[in-house]
Amino acid sequence: MFWPNNARIAVTTSLMFEAGSQDQKKTFGPIPVAQEGDFPDLPTNSWFDYAANEGIPRALELFDRHGVKASSFMTGMSVECYPDIAREIVKRGHEAAAHGRRWAPSFNMAREKEKEFIADGVASVERITGQRPVGWNANAMRNSVNTLEILQELGFTYFIDDLSRDEPFIIPLPEGEICAVPYTAHLNDLHNLLNIYNLAQFELLLKEEFDQLYEEGAKRRRIMVVSLHDRVGTRPASIRMFDRVLDHMRRKKDVWFARKDEIARWALTNREHTPIVNRGPVGETGLPGPAAAVSRFVS
Repeated sequence: MFWPNNARIAVTTSLMFEAGSQDQKKTFGPIPVAQEGDFPDLPTNSWFDYAANEGIPRALELFDRHGVKASSFMTGMSVECYPDIAREIVKRGHEAAAHGRRWAPSFNMAREKEKEFIADGVASVERITGQRPVGWNANAMRNSVNTLEILQELGFTYFIDDLSRDEPFIIPLPEGEICAVPYTAHLNDLHNLLNIYNLAQFELLLKEEFDQLYEEGAKRRRIMVVSLHDRVGTRPASIRMFDRVLDHMRRKKDVWFARKDEIARWALTNREHTPIVNRGPVGETGLPGPAAAVSRFVS
Protein backbone atom coordinates (compact mmCIF):
# COMPACT_ATOMS: atom_id res chain seq x y z
CA MET A 1 0.00 0.00 0.00
CA PHE A 2 1.25 3.48 -0.84
CA TRP A 3 -0.76 4.96 2.09
CA PRO A 4 -2.99 3.69 4.92
CA ASN A 5 -6.26 2.10 3.82
CA ASN A 6 -5.08 2.19 0.19
CA ALA A 7 -5.43 5.97 0.01
CA ARG A 8 -4.65 7.43 -3.40
CA ILE A 9 -2.92 10.56 -2.10
CA ALA A 10 -1.82 12.16 1.15
CA VAL A 11 -2.74 15.83 1.58
CA THR A 12 -0.81 17.58 4.33
CA THR A 13 -1.44 21.09 5.64
CA SER A 14 1.21 23.37 7.13
CA LEU A 15 0.37 26.20 9.53
CA MET A 16 3.38 28.40 10.22
CA PHE A 17 3.24 29.98 13.70
CA GLU A 18 5.68 32.91 13.67
CA ALA A 19 3.80 35.72 15.42
CA GLY A 20 5.86 37.60 17.98
CA SER A 21 9.19 36.17 16.88
CA GLN A 22 10.02 38.59 14.08
CA ASP A 23 12.69 41.29 14.11
CA GLN A 24 10.76 44.21 15.63
CA LYS A 25 12.56 46.79 13.49
CA LYS A 26 13.27 45.22 10.13
CA THR A 27 11.38 42.28 8.72
CA PHE A 28 9.42 41.22 5.67
CA GLY A 29 5.86 42.60 5.71
CA PRO A 30 2.92 43.92 3.69
CA ILE A 31 4.18 47.50 3.33
CA PRO A 32 6.34 47.74 0.19
CA VAL A 33 8.39 50.76 1.32
CA ALA A 34 11.14 49.87 3.78
CA GLN A 35 11.20 51.87 7.00
CA GLU A 36 14.33 53.94 7.47
CA GLY A 37 16.16 54.40 10.74
CA ASP A 38 16.52 52.30 13.88
CA PHE A 39 12.88 52.31 14.96
CA PRO A 40 10.26 49.63 15.62
CA ASP A 41 8.20 48.86 12.50
CA LEU A 42 4.82 49.28 14.18
CA PRO A 43 2.46 48.37 11.30
CA THR A 44 4.46 45.29 10.35
CA ASN A 45 4.52 44.13 13.97
CA SER A 46 0.77 44.59 14.17
CA TRP A 47 0.47 42.44 11.04
CA PHE A 48 2.22 39.62 12.90
CA ASP A 49 -0.12 40.15 15.87
CA TYR A 50 -3.04 39.58 13.50
CA ALA A 51 -2.02 35.92 13.35
CA ALA A 52 -2.78 35.27 17.00
CA ASN A 53 -5.75 37.62 17.30
CA GLU A 54 -7.61 36.55 14.17
CA GLY A 55 -5.70 34.33 11.76
CA ILE A 56 -4.91 31.14 13.65
CA PRO A 57 -8.33 30.88 15.37
CA ARG A 58 -9.96 31.25 11.93
CA ALA A 59 -7.70 28.57 10.43
CA LEU A 60 -8.46 26.17 13.29
CA GLU A 61 -12.18 26.53 12.62
CA LEU A 62 -11.55 25.75 8.94
CA PHE A 63 -9.59 22.61 9.83
CA ASP A 64 -12.34 21.47 12.22
CA ARG A 65 -15.00 21.88 9.53
CA HIS A 66 -13.11 19.59 7.19
CA GLY A 67 -11.69 17.15 9.72
CA VAL A 68 -8.15 18.17 8.76
CA LYS A 69 -5.24 17.76 11.16
CA ALA A 70 -2.38 20.11 10.33
CA SER A 71 1.30 20.36 11.22
CA SER A 72 2.06 23.70 12.88
CA PHE A 73 5.68 24.83 12.73
CA MET A 74 6.12 26.98 15.82
CA THR A 75 8.98 29.21 16.89
CA GLY A 76 9.94 29.17 20.55
CA MET A 77 9.22 32.88 20.92
CA SER A 78 5.78 32.50 19.31
CA VAL A 79 4.60 29.90 21.79
CA GLU A 80 5.99 31.98 24.64
CA CYS A 81 4.22 35.12 23.39
CA TYR A 82 0.95 33.29 22.75
CA PRO A 83 0.88 30.15 24.92
CA ASP A 84 -2.90 29.79 24.81
CA ILE A 85 -2.84 29.70 21.00
CA ALA A 86 -0.07 27.10 20.98
CA ARG A 87 -1.93 24.91 23.44
CA GLU A 88 -5.18 25.26 21.50
CA ILE A 89 -3.49 24.07 18.31
CA VAL A 90 -2.33 20.89 20.05
CA LYS A 91 -5.63 20.45 21.93
CA ARG A 92 -7.43 20.23 18.60
CA GLY A 93 -5.23 17.38 17.46
CA HIS A 94 -2.69 19.22 15.34
CA GLU A 95 1.04 18.57 15.36
CA ALA A 96 3.42 20.93 17.14
CA ALA A 97 6.57 21.01 15.01
CA ALA A 98 9.75 23.09 15.37
CA HIS A 99 10.69 26.32 13.59
CA GLY A 100 13.66 27.52 15.64
CA ARG A 101 14.02 29.95 18.49
CA ARG A 102 12.67 32.84 16.44
CA TRP A 103 11.74 33.68 12.85
CA ALA A 104 15.32 34.18 11.72
CA PRO A 105 17.98 32.49 9.58
CA SER A 106 20.03 29.69 11.10
CA PHE A 107 21.95 28.37 8.06
CA ASN A 108 24.84 30.77 8.72
CA MET A 109 25.38 29.80 12.35
CA ALA A 110 28.30 27.82 13.72
CA ARG A 111 27.33 24.20 14.38
CA GLU A 112 26.90 24.50 18.16
CA LYS A 113 25.01 27.79 17.84
CA GLU A 114 22.67 26.24 15.30
CA LYS A 115 22.06 23.25 17.56
CA GLU A 116 21.33 25.59 20.47
CA PHE A 117 18.96 27.64 18.27
CA ILE A 118 16.98 24.55 17.27
CA ALA A 119 17.01 22.94 20.73
CA ASP A 120 15.90 26.14 22.42
CA GLY A 121 12.82 26.34 20.23
CA VAL A 122 12.02 22.68 20.84
CA ALA A 123 12.24 23.16 24.61
CA SER A 124 9.76 26.05 24.54
CA VAL A 125 7.26 24.18 22.38
CA GLU A 126 7.45 21.07 24.56
CA ARG A 127 7.20 23.01 27.83
CA ILE A 128 4.15 25.00 26.75
CA THR A 129 2.22 22.47 24.63
CA GLY A 130 3.33 19.21 26.25
CA GLN A 131 4.27 17.85 22.81
CA ARG A 132 7.91 17.38 21.78
CA PRO A 133 8.45 18.31 18.13
CA VAL A 134 9.75 15.61 15.78
CA GLY A 135 9.54 17.73 12.61
CA TRP A 136 11.66 20.69 11.52
CA ASN A 137 11.29 23.66 9.16
CA ALA A 138 14.06 26.25 8.79
CA ASN A 139 13.51 29.93 8.11
CA ALA A 140 13.03 30.23 4.33
CA MET A 141 13.81 26.48 4.14
CA ARG A 142 17.54 27.29 4.34
CA ASN A 143 19.52 24.79 6.41
CA SER A 144 23.25 24.44 6.89
CA VAL A 145 25.37 21.45 5.93
CA ASN A 146 25.20 20.41 9.61
CA THR A 147 21.44 20.60 10.10
CA LEU A 148 20.38 17.04 9.34
CA GLU A 149 22.93 15.55 11.70
CA ILE A 150 21.91 18.08 14.36
CA LEU A 151 18.27 17.11 13.90
CA GLN A 152 19.11 13.46 14.36
CA GLU A 153 21.08 14.23 17.52
CA LEU A 154 18.04 16.07 18.88
CA GLY A 155 15.66 13.21 18.14
CA PHE A 156 13.83 14.54 15.08
CA THR A 157 12.06 12.16 12.70
CA TYR A 158 11.71 14.40 9.64
CA PHE A 159 12.30 17.80 8.07
CA ILE A 160 10.40 19.59 5.27
CA ASP A 161 13.05 21.85 3.72
CA ASP A 162 13.22 20.11 0.36
CA LEU A 163 11.56 20.79 -2.99
CA SER A 164 12.90 17.85 -4.98
CA ARG A 165 9.96 15.40 -4.93
CA ASP A 166 6.22 14.89 -4.58
CA GLU A 167 6.75 12.01 -2.14
CA PRO A 168 8.59 11.44 1.13
CA PHE A 169 12.04 9.91 1.04
CA ILE A 170 14.77 8.73 3.40
CA ILE A 171 18.24 10.26 3.70
CA PRO A 172 20.93 8.05 5.27
CA LEU A 173 23.16 9.83 7.78
CA PRO A 174 26.44 8.79 9.40
CA GLU A 175 24.44 7.69 12.43
CA GLY A 176 21.06 6.47 11.20
CA GLU A 177 18.67 8.30 8.87
CA ILE A 178 16.03 11.03 8.61
CA CYS A 179 12.87 11.36 6.54
CA ALA A 180 12.21 14.28 4.17
CA VAL A 181 8.57 15.25 3.77
CA PRO A 182 8.96 17.77 0.92
CA TYR A 183 7.48 21.25 1.18
CA THR A 184 6.27 23.57 -1.59
CA ALA A 185 7.32 26.94 -2.93
CA HIS A 186 4.83 27.49 -5.76
CA LEU A 187 1.82 26.51 -3.60
CA ASN A 188 2.81 28.91 -0.84
CA ASP A 189 0.31 31.50 0.37
CA LEU A 190 3.06 34.14 0.55
CA HIS A 191 2.81 34.39 -3.23
CA ASN A 192 -0.48 36.24 -2.74
CA LEU A 193 1.26 38.83 -0.59
CA LEU A 194 3.94 39.22 -3.27
CA ASN A 195 1.24 39.60 -5.96
CA ILE A 196 2.67 36.73 -8.01
CA TYR A 197 -0.90 35.51 -8.41
CA ASN A 198 -4.31 36.39 -7.02
CA LEU A 199 -6.72 34.26 -5.02
CA ALA A 200 -8.64 33.02 -8.06
CA GLN A 201 -5.42 31.91 -9.72
CA PHE A 202 -4.22 30.32 -6.47
CA GLU A 203 -7.47 28.37 -6.12
CA LEU A 204 -7.21 27.03 -9.66
CA LEU A 205 -3.55 26.14 -9.14
CA LEU A 206 -4.30 24.18 -5.95
CA LYS A 207 -7.15 22.25 -7.56
CA GLU A 208 -5.17 21.45 -10.71
CA GLU A 209 -2.17 20.35 -8.67
CA PHE A 210 -4.35 18.08 -6.56
CA ASP A 211 -6.12 16.54 -9.54
CA GLN A 212 -2.85 15.71 -11.29
CA LEU A 213 -1.25 14.20 -8.19
CA TYR A 214 -4.43 12.26 -7.44
CA GLU A 215 -4.29 10.78 -10.92
CA GLU A 216 -0.61 9.84 -10.50
CA GLY A 217 -1.42 8.33 -7.11
CA ALA A 218 -2.85 5.23 -8.77
CA LYS A 219 0.69 4.14 -9.67
CA ARG A 220 3.04 5.71 -7.13
CA ARG A 221 3.13 7.35 -3.71
CA ARG A 222 2.08 11.04 -3.89
CA ILE A 223 1.76 13.88 -1.41
CA MET A 224 0.40 17.41 -1.74
CA VAL A 225 1.17 20.28 0.61
CA VAL A 226 -1.24 23.10 1.46
CA SER A 227 0.57 25.96 3.19
CA LEU A 228 -0.84 28.71 5.43
CA HIS A 229 1.28 31.32 7.16
CA ASP A 230 -0.34 32.55 10.34
CA ARG A 231 -0.84 36.12 9.06
CA VAL A 232 -1.30 35.51 5.28
CA GLY A 233 -3.36 32.47 4.33
CA THR A 234 -5.61 33.06 7.33
CA ARG A 235 -7.17 36.28 6.04
CA PRO A 236 -10.97 36.03 5.55
CA ALA A 237 -10.83 35.85 1.76
CA SER A 238 -8.01 33.32 1.82
CA ILE A 239 -9.88 31.07 4.24
CA ARG A 240 -12.92 31.08 1.97
CA MET A 241 -10.68 30.05 -0.92
CA PHE A 242 -9.05 27.24 1.08
CA ASP A 243 -12.53 26.13 2.15
CA ARG A 244 -13.51 25.62 -1.49
CA VAL A 245 -10.25 23.80 -2.23
CA LEU A 246 -10.75 21.39 0.66
CA ASP A 247 -14.32 20.76 -0.50
CA HIS A 248 -12.92 19.90 -3.94
CA MET A 249 -10.43 17.45 -2.45
CA ARG A 250 -12.97 15.77 -0.20
CA ARG A 251 -15.20 14.93 -3.17
CA LYS A 252 -12.58 12.41 -4.26
CA LYS A 253 -12.38 8.94 -2.74
CA ASP A 254 -9.38 7.67 -0.80
CA VAL A 255 -7.75 10.96 0.20
CA TRP A 256 -5.69 10.84 3.39
CA PHE A 257 -5.53 14.22 5.18
CA ALA A 258 -2.47 13.63 7.31
CA ARG A 259 -0.10 15.39 9.66
CA LYS A 260 3.50 15.37 8.54
CA ASP A 261 4.66 13.27 11.46
CA GLU A 262 2.13 10.63 10.37
CA ILE A 263 3.45 10.74 6.81
CA ALA A 264 7.05 10.42 7.98
CA ARG A 265 6.29 7.47 10.24
CA TRP A 266 4.39 5.69 7.48
CA ALA A 267 7.20 6.24 4.96
CA LEU A 268 9.82 4.99 7.43
CA THR A 269 7.77 1.94 8.38
CA ASN A 270 6.48 1.02 4.91
CA ARG A 271 9.75 1.29 3.07
CA GLU A 272 8.97 -0.72 -0.04
CA HIS A 273 7.67 2.44 -1.74
CA THR A 274 10.01 4.94 -0.07
CA PRO A 275 13.04 6.18 -2.05
CA ILE A 276 16.40 6.10 -0.29
CA VAL A 277 18.46 9.12 -1.33
CA ASN A 278 22.14 9.27 -0.45
CA ARG A 279 23.10 12.93 -0.61
CA GLY A 280 26.81 12.14 -0.64
CA PRO A 281 29.64 14.03 1.09
CA VAL A 282 29.84 17.79 1.41
CA GLY A 283 31.42 19.19 -1.75
CA GLU A 284 33.84 22.03 -2.38
CA THR A 285 30.98 24.51 -2.48
CA GLY A 286 30.07 23.68 1.12
CA LEU A 287 26.76 22.17 -0.02
CA PRO A 288 25.72 18.52 0.03
CA GLY A 289 26.78 16.72 -3.10
CA PRO A 290 24.37 15.32 -5.70
CA ALA A 291 22.51 12.15 -4.93
CA ALA A 292 25.03 9.34 -5.07
CA ALA A 293 22.43 6.61 -5.12
CA VAL A 294 18.67 6.35 -5.26
CA SER A 295 16.69 3.20 -4.54
CA ARG A 296 12.91 3.32 -4.88
CA PHE A 297 12.12 -0.16 -3.63
CA VAL A 298 14.02 -1.10 -0.50
CA SER A 299 12.86 -3.92 1.71
